[in-house]
Amino acid sequence: MKITKNEMIEKENNQTKRYPNLNTVLMVEDFLEEHRDVPISLRDLEKELPRKVMRQTLQVILEYLWKSGKIIFGPRGIQWIYVEPEHLKKMLSGSLEI
Repeated sequence: MKITKNEMIEKENNQTKRYPNLNTVLMVEDFLEEHRDVPISLRDLEKELPRKVMRQTLQVILEYLWKSGKIIFGPRGIQWIYVEPEHLKKMLSGSLEI
């Protein structure tokens, strides 16, 4: 799977690949971050997400999160590992939101 095209749907080997919108990616990120204590299986993740997400779309999201260093795939499931750097927290805490 490659996430390099801006197309929403791409045909690859007679399979339709669906690319997620930003709201879906953020929903999955937020869910995994809230449940960071325990690894979660792909099946359980699909069941517990607030909105239903197609498996192909979820796989694209998980590949993106893995490549960006936010999750890991272990023998017991998927787990959130990303920690926001302290210097970013300090910088954002003193900023003015417009």
